[in-house]
Amino acid sequence: MNGQDKAGVDVTTPTDPAGSTRDAAPLMSPAVIFRRFWLATTVSGLGSAVTLVALPLVALIVLDASVIEVTLLTAAGHVGWLVLGLPAGVIVQRYPLRGLQVTMDLVRFAAICSIPLAWWLGVLTYAQLLVVALIVGFARVLFDIGSLTFLPAIVEKKELNARNSLISGTHAVNQTGGPSVGALIVQAMGPVVALLLDAISYLVSALTLRTLPEPGASGNSQVKPVQLIKEGWTFVVRHAVMGPCLWWATATNFFSTALIALTPVYLVRAAETPPATVGFVLAMDGLGAVIGSAVATRLARRLGTARTLIVASVAGGLIALVIPFTTSLDTIYFFMIGNAGLSAGVVIGSILTRTYRQTESPPELLSRVMATTRFVSWGAIPLGAAISGLVADSIGLHPALWLVCAGTLVAPLILLLSPLRSRRDFG
Repeated sequence: MNGQDKAGVDVTTPTDPAGSTRDAAPLMSPAVIFRRFWLATTVSGLGSAVTLVALPLVALIVLDASVIEVTLLTAAGHVGWLVLGLPAGVIVQRYPLRGLQVTMDLVRFAAICSIPLAWWLGVLTYAQLLVVALIVGFARVLFDIGSLTFLPAIVEKKELNARNSLISGTHAVNQTGGPSVGALIVQAMGPVVALLLDAISYLVSALTLRTLPEPGASGNSQVKPVQLIKEGWTFVVRHAVMGPCLWWATATNFFSTALIALTPVYLVRAAETPPATVGFVLAMDGLGAVIGSAVATRLARRLGTARTLIVASVAGGLIALVIPFTTSLDTIYFFMIGNAGLSAGVVIGSILTRTYRQTESPPELLSRVMATTRFVSWGAIPLGAAISGLVADSIGLHPALWLVCAGTLVAPLILLLSPLRSRRDFG
C-alpha cells in the first residue's frame, strides 16, 4: 500500500491510493480526517469487543448451546473472508469508499439489534445467532479492507508505523476494556442486553464516517474482476517478504482463533469459572496487545523488522504453553499470562507486516494486496474455530487446549524455515 506518500497534498483535494480525487466540498486536513477515522474505528471496535464475550454467552447461557455450536458461531463470524475475501479488494476499489463503509456499519447495526428484539419477543434461536454472525462477518470484510486502503492515503509514509501502532494500541485497549465491561454487563443484565452496546457503536461509527470526504471509485471498470484479483494474488504470494509473512499470519490466525473459540467454553465448563471471569481473561489478550503495540516500533529500530517478527513470534508461542495449566479459578492466572504473551507477539508482527505491505505495495494494487492477504490469513480463522470445536468434542476440552497452544509455535517455525531468518529487516 503506497498511497501514504500522497498525504501531503492540498487539504481541499486529498487523493486516494489509486490516484482518484476526493470531493473538495469538505475543507478538511488529513489530520482531521485521520482523527475522525480513528474515532469511528475505535467506537466500533469497543462495541465489537463487548460482543466477543456476549455472543457466545448468549448461546451458552440463553440457548444452552453445545461446544460445537459455540465454536461454530466464531467460525461463522469469519467465514466471510473465505467467500468474499478476494473480491473485496475489487469491490472496494470500484465503489465510493465512504458510502460503502457507512452502509456496512448500518448493516451490522440492524443485524445485532435483531438479537435483543427476538429475545424480548421470545423467538430467539441458535439459527438466528448464526445468521447474524454471518451477516456481521461479511459486512466486516468490506469495511476492514476499505479501512486498510484508506489509512495510507491520509498518513505520510514515515508516520505509518506510528499510526498503525496507535490504531493497534487503541484496538488493544478496546480488547482490554471491552470484554471486561461486557462481562460485567452480562453478569448484571444478561448477555443479550450487552449486544445493544455493539449495535449502538456501529451507528455512532456510521454517523462519524459520514462526515468524511467521499473518495471516488478508483478501479478500471474495463478490466475483468478475475484479472484484477489474479494480479493482487500473484504479487503477494510471489513476493520475497510478503509471501512468508502471509503464511505466518495464516498459521497465527488459525491457532489464535482456535484458542479464542475454546476459551469461553473451557473456562465455564472445564475450569468452572463465572461468566465475569471470561471477560477478564479475554481482557488480558488486550493487555498483551497494548504492550505489543507500544514496543513494536522501538524493537524494530533496535533489532530490525525481520528479526523482531521472529523473536516476538517465538516468544509468544512459548508463553502460550502455560495456558493449559489453568484447571480452576485458583489457577486462572496461567490463562491470563499465556493470553497476554501470545497476544503481544501477534500484535508486534501484525504491525510490522501490515506497515510493510502499506509502504511497499504499488498504489494501484493497494486494496487487492490487502484483500489477498486477508482472504488467506483470515480465511484460516473460521477453520481454526470450527476444527477446535470438533477436536474438543472428540478428545475433550483440556487435551484440545494443549494441542491448540502447542500449535501456536507453527507460525514462528514457518518464519525460521523461510529466507527471512537470515535478514535483519524486511527489505
